[in-house]
Amino acid sequence: MKNGISKLAGIFFLSMMTVMAGISFSRAASVSPEAWSAYKSAFLDPGGRVIDTGNGNISHSEGQGYGMWLAVLADNLSDFELIWSFTRTELLVRDDGLSAWKWDPRTRPHVTDINNATDGDILIAYALALAAGQWNRQDYAEASAAIASAILRKTVVQRGGRTLLLPAASGFDEGDREDGPVVNPSYLIFEAFPVLNLVAPSPLWKALADDGVVQIGTFAFSDRKLPADWVSVKTKPQPASGFPPEFGYNAVRIPLYLARANTGSPELLARLKGGMTLESGAAGTFDLKSGAVKDVLSDPGYRIIPALAGCVGGGAAIPAELKNFQPTLYYPSTLHLLALSFLAGNNGECR
Repeated sequence: MKNGISKLAGIFFLSMMTVMAGISFSRAASVSPEAWSAYKSAFLDPGGRVIDTGNGNISHSEGQGYGMWLAVLADNLSDFELIWSFTRTELLVRDDGLSAWKWDPRTRPHVTDINNATDGDILIAYALALAAGQWNRQDYAEASAAIASAILRKTVVQRGGRTLLLPAASGFDEGDREDGPVVNPSYLIFEAFPVLNLVAPSPLWKALADDGVVQIGTFAFSDRKLPADWVSVKTKPQPASGFPPEFGYNAVRIPLYLARANTGSPELLARLKGGMTLESGAAGTFDLKSGAVKDVLSDPGYRIIPALAGCVGGGAAIPAELKNFQPTLYYPSTLHLLALSFLAGNNGECR
């Protein structure tokens, strides 16, 4: 009991700690009731399942974690509990404290891949920690601590003098792949690390953040100087074998995470913005071998990311049309709300 109380006491310092880290944390909702209502009408089913409408209507730990986080930002306890209940019941079925990553409504059993996705676990643990502080809930603090401890135990490794985040508990380390370790830089949710350090204290969280920013700075492939979704760090960083060598739908969120956490240099944000932005102003995904455009990302949820990077890194104004939220598909809509919540938490400013 004393251990649980001490964890909750630590959460009570979230406001101070997050402000120190440059993260807005307040009981005031940074996602408006109207935006949250539109989001959950589009993507949240009555049982608490966040639906990936761009991926066969499956659910996954990432989506559940994003949904829980957005519910905290919307200050909606009942919706948070609904999403957490589904997550706890349907995905936290592994024996190591991490969540299975994929849940498919069309199959029996619904969990079709028992491996975890580490970003999903980070999102879930982070949302639980924020919820514990926001609503004074010891059970959320204890659940966050359990998941955060499992993340450290199973997915954070030190290789070659670097602290690395493995994308999953199995399949990516040096013993699993010829080009291992392999990392996914978009799994580094920087603002979560100081918060998770409160519930599961370890110097690894700071090392992970510090080394992660450095790693992203060195992942500069093709003439566009962009990180790949999947990177081998066995020796000199290079796009990992067996994955498309692309700046894709994973990596597109890296500038958002850097901006929200107020980490990374203005030069890094400017480089990412310049590399991912087309002449039309839309974002893009790119083949990092040839530099060719693969997809034009015209959805506002994607377009706001380089705009936010330019605003945080250089003070450029964000176009007014990007400040209006209308749900489209699950993934860009989620990123859009996270960007808008950052702006709302900063009184509409970028820094």
